[in-house]
Amino acid sequence: MLLAFRIQIVLAYQMIAVVVGWHIYELTHDPLALGLIGLAELIPYFCTTLFAGYAVDHYSRRMFGVLASVVTSITSLLLVATTTGIVQGDPTWWIYGAVASVGLVRAFITPSFQALLALVLPRNQYARAAGIGSSAFQTGLVLGPALGGVLVGWAGMTVAYSVSAVLAISAAITLLSLRVKEPPLAKPSPVFASIGEGLRFVFGKQVILGAQALDMFAVLFGGAVAMLPAYIHDIFHYGPEGLGILRAAPAVGAIVVGIILVRHPVSRHAGRTLLGAVAGFGLCIIAFALSTSFWLAAFLLLLSGMFDGVSIVMRTTILQLSTPDNMRGRVSAINGIFIGSSNELGAFESGLAARLIGLVPSVVFGGLMTLAVVGATARLAPKLRKLDMQQLH
Repeated sequence: MLLAFRIQIVLAYQMIAVVVGWHIYELTHDPLALGLIGLAELIPYFCTTLFAGYAVDHYSRRMFGVLASVVTSITSLLLVATTTGIVQGDPTWWIYGAVASVGLVRAFITPSFQALLALVLPRNQYARAAGIGSSAFQTGLVLGPALGGVLVGWAGMTVAYSVSAVLAISAAITLLSLRVKEPPLAKPSPVFASIGEGLRFVFGKQVILGAQALDMFAVLFGGAVAMLPAYIHDIFHYGPEGLGILRAAPAVGAIVVGIILVRHPVSRHAGRTLLGAVAGFGLCIIAFALSTSFWLAAFLLLLSGMFDGVSIVMRTTILQLSTPDNMRGRVSAINGIFIGSSNELGAFESGLAARLIGLVPSVVFGGLMTLAVVGATARLAPKLRKLDMQQLH
């Protein structure tokens, strides 16, 4: 049930993401407008996520996930109203407002899922669970963009947004049906003191902080996904179906790796493996930026997803093994700031860089910066570089 919820809600907001990208670029033909989508999602996410972690730790883990799903459905219906002309005014502002709503509710989804996952699994299964959870998440990342692109191409944006609304409501119903006994509610404590406790925990653990910072800055500079509508329009000359394929390709690679790591979790030389995986991701992004063949680009994005999949599973395992049960919501929320801010701020950075230096040079620059981040992390976080997973058990 929990994995079904994860897949459905990721499907819902990933469909919104891919269709909104196509929608905005169709209206503006401006790569900076694509970057502003990331900024519109980042600001409410960043402002909310620490409070979301506090709420999940001190109140119901389940109900915040349900509420987030319901709001996602309402947001999809607002986008339907935008495409059908029910709402008046500049449609781009309505779209950015809907994206901001998605950023707000996403702050609650991952802390709720991670806290519930720790309730249904024994500790010795966390490493394999990280692979399974990553595969479920990446399945949503595959099917969401692919389904969104196909629906836009065959039936239009209105239908695509409507399907997203149905999936989000289905996710809420699935989570309500989950059989899990939540622990007694924690005694409420001052909000900012509680959040500060979580921040001190994360910043006091070099392994956790190093892994999160590595991913944050690597994705901040190396994320090419936000620019895919521009690549499709201006370089590959494909329709929305092509956008769905390229958006899905990294997740396909991550699913393959997630399945492998369920059977063969990384234990020895975990730190070096993590650093090597992020370096491989950066190299794939550089090669993608320079490619002019659609299918070569799709393969390179798939390969980048395989490297990123290793990073996701290992970072999640480190986080689960290192975090006390009573702090999972807050630590997951702090992790969400690193990961969420890197994705959305990275989209803005990519759009701004594309406006200033051109589309292809901006993505090449991002890949080179990812390699620089790996080198800096290896030097500044020696405990992460030397990490074996047995040290965390």
